Amino acid sequence: MRDFVVRGAAADLMRDQGKEALIVGAAGTGKTVAALMKLHADASRVRGLQALIVRQTHASLTASTLVAFEQFVAKEELASGKVKWFGGSASKPAGYRYANGSMIMPGGMDNPGKVLSMSLDRVLIDEANQVSVVAYETLLTRLRGSADTYRQIVSACNPDHPKHWLKERADSPDNPLRLYTSKHEDNPYLCNSDGTWTESGLDYLGFLSGLTGVRKMRYRDGLWVAAEGMVYDTWRDDVNVLSRSEMPNPDDCRIIWSIDWGYSNPAVWQEWLVDGDGRMYLNRELHQTQQLVEDFAKRIKELTGYRPDAIVADHDAEDRATFTRHIGMPTVAAKKDVSRGVQIVAARMRAAGDGRPRLFVCRDALMGWDLVADAQKRPRGFLGEVTGYVWAMERGADGIPREHPAKVHDHSMDAARYAAMYLDADLPARTHNPAAQRQTVPSTSSRWGRPVGR
Repeated sequence: MRDFVVRGAAADLMRDQGKEALIVGAAGTGKTVAALMKLHADASRVRGLQALIVRQTHASLTASTLVAFEQFVAKEELASGKVKWFGGSASKPAGYRYANGSMIMPGGMDNPGKVLSMSLDRVLIDEANQVSVVAYETLLTRLRGSADTYRQIVSACNPDHPKHWLKERADSPDNPLRLYTSKHEDNPYLCNSDGTWTESGLDYLGFLSGLTGVRKMRYRDGLWVAAEGMVYDTWRDDVNVLSRSEMPNPDDCRIIWSIDWGYSNPAVWQEWLVDGDGRMYLNRELHQTQQLVEDFAKRIKELTGYRPDAIVADHDAEDRATFTRHIGMPTVAAKKDVSRGVQIVAARMRAAGDGRPRLFVCRDALMGWDLVADAQKRPRGFLGEVTGYVWAMERGADGIPREHPAKVHDHSMDAARYAAMYLDADLPARTHNPAAQRQTVPSTSSRWGRPVGR
């Protein structure tokens, strides 16, 4: 194993042998690599250790966490054959096999079947703020391995909302979860041992300093904060965000499109699924700058094979007419009462009488790339905008100060408000069998393509 410099929270985590540990900090502090190195060191040292690396989705695990493991943690051992990748079999899951019989298996909570049957000595949850408390506690029950070592679940994440269950669990004196706060100074790639910044460190901190609002406070400063005056303070990532596998089947739902026009500012299209109980689920979303209406319509038809029940759009008459001409369906003018709309959306985000909210967003709803928005560091999509959507104060002509949502980075928020206002005005008059009212596009259609599921 190559030398690995550990400082601060990373060093504290390495020594921890308690049942639950959490390393949290700003972006780039090295917390994930530290947690991976601890797991790799234990697997190399303890004969027959059984471990699991998990994220909310398997795709995000393979695209990020496992890349870090192979490039920065176990690169030499993989190259020499001391650690080998095993592709799995009918009786054994895939994973990294060690010469001493230890094994580290990857998994995603979007497909937990194999995870629930494992007996484990260690669990590492990366981006743990995206995992529900139910999933976390389920993984705790898997700590029943037989290796000659302690059992532990280690979590790593950026700070989130101060009311997030992880923070509350760590703060509670009744829970054994120990929290370690990592800093940029802990990462030897960013900071030298004498406290001076490396060239890479200065460059990366400069990038983080260009962020704004709650994202800067969390990713640059490492703070557990909600936005100051956050409009949707009822929003919770761990409650309102679903994985793709948790989304309802479009065949069983009504479908509503909502659109906020733009060109220099982003144009937004959202596809909402509405189940029989009136809950709305953001299934797909486009958030695109410098896009002509006709090109926007073409892109939408490439993404979905279902005709919507209704298209609710901002009022621009020319854009609505152009869109109708290219999409082949009329639009409904959105209701523009911002104050009322915010109340409706906020109410949907809160848990209803059955303990579940009435508005959900699919974690990977946002489709495609926007190089202009990326270059300008604009938040994109519903999940990018919601935590930075804040109140602003203005004095009217009468001199009385009035609060309203700040008109910045709010285009997905506007589109979501249009959909919610349409549904809350429309639902009482609708049938309780939404699937019977919705018409899918015929498979012979050359304009829209085959109907798609989820």
